Amino acid sequence: MSSAPVKTGPHPLLVKYLAQLAQHPLRTKAITTGTFSFLQEVIGSNLAGLPPPKISSDAPFLFTLLSRAHVNVRALKMAIYGLCISAPLSHYLVGLLQRSFAGKTGLQAKVAQILANNLLVAPIQTAAYLASMAVINGATSADEVLKTVKGGFLAVIRVTWIISPVVTVIAQKYIPIELWVPFFNSVQFFIGTYFNVRVKQLRLAAAKKAEKEKAKKDAERKDGSS
Repeated sequence: MSSAPVKTGPHPLLVKYLAQLAQHPLRTKAITTGTFSFLQEVIGSNLAGLPPPKISSDAPFLFTLLSRAHVNVRALKMAIYGLCISAPLSHYLVGLLQRSFAGKTGLQAKVAQILANNLLVAPIQTAAYLASMAVINGATSADEVLKTVKGGFLAVIRVTWIISPVVTVIAQKYIPIELWVPFFNSVQFFIGTYFNVRVKQLRLAAAKKAEKEKAKKDAERKDGSS
């Protein structure tokens, strides 16, 4: 006589996370996004093969290990961005969007929600992201920040317009609404990590190419002067 299959519920950690999300939504989202932003930077730097920053030879062993793992000031800045900017902005904008479409389940409402997200929410989030990246990368004036936003806005928003509708449709069709936050966070983490790796690889390749060209020009100058 075969026994009935044992039904397994959600993982206890997921249950605890959802409970914290219900009780303290903004705090939980901020900690999650800050942690993911930190990990994106650390993982992206390691996967891209960036050389670790040089530190003093007499630095403590722990600092040397952290440096080799790319746990650095930039990673901490990314965590602060996720904690203090990305999460609160997303919390209030997406919350406003969800309240606007609460109780509306028809096809028109779903399409309208996707359009509203792409045309209203995504541009604000994109501008905030690019402005924050400009500051993290060393921008010291409003003009430098504005140039970064203008220069990268279309490239970033195009990717968002392609990916966001697909992910939203999947969530609307297959994901219970109480799991939307961890679902979107997970998707953003993997996509963000991928783009982080690609950008770093491109920058590393560009730096190596520029170094080779410089070495070639220096060699030509020496040959011409000899």
